[in-house]
Amino acid sequence: MSSLGHLAASYHGIHVAPLRKGAEVLRWRDRIPRADRVRVREHTCECDRLVYELCAAGGVVFVRRRYREDKKITVWESEWLRTAEGMGLWMAILTGSAR
Repeated sequence: MSSLGHLAASYHGIHVAPLRKGAEVLRWRDRIPRADRVRVREHTCECDRLVYELCAAGGVVFVRRRYREDKKITVWESEWLRTAEGMGLWMAILTGSAR
């Protein structure tokens, strides 16, 4: 079991693939608190200034986009979608098919 410990310690998150030619341009919105609790289900690597989070709240999902610059963090959100549609959007972002 200890041989797997170093793998878990070195894992730091998913990296987003480079943007593909002809990728869908998403409409990002300012963050609006629509739910009391939001759960981050997955996120991309924190080593980049731009981090994407797959979030769930109230039976729907959305993608949060955070950009860090010095000590300032700017946050945008995708539209809130049914789970199947939201998972499709998440995969499109990860594979470089949408941004």
